[in-house]
Amino acid sequence: MALEQDIMTHLKEAMKAKDEPTLRALRAIKAEIIKAKVEPGAHGEITAEGEIKMLAKMAKERRDSADLYLKQSREDLAKKEQEEIAVIEKFLPKQLTQEELNAEIGKIIAEVGATSPADMGKVMGVASKALAGKADGRAISTTVKELLAK
Repeated sequence: MALEQDIMTHLKEAMKAKDEPTLRALRAIKAEIIKAKVEPGAHGEITAEGEIKMLAKMAKERRDSADLYLKQSREDLAKKEQEEIAVIEKFLPKQLTQEELNAEIGKIIAEVGATSPADMGKVMGVASKALAGKADGRAISTTVKELLAK
């Protein structure tokens, strides 16, 4: 619920400042919050974990779109997506650096007792939950593969 209040405050500020890219991103976040609150079983509430998942998903969708636009030489559309990513990431927890990610995944591998690439599924299950919102799923997967291959 704190995210929704935070978004509303920033939305008002962006309206006053006539900051169009920020407004676009904040309105998208607000729409996703409303959609999440009316889903079956949500009971009009969204958990902090649900907020982080939602924001991470939104950022990933925009990254994928920006990559696609750049491949199609549509820098104007890619720029809009990147502006929205910057706004969305302000509300996400700080992303882990590669060194921090290696250390965290190293701990998880030790906990699970994984020894070979065949144990990747076990490690990914725990790592995905533990590092949700702190690292991109693709980065987690790549790091797990590298560490298990050693």
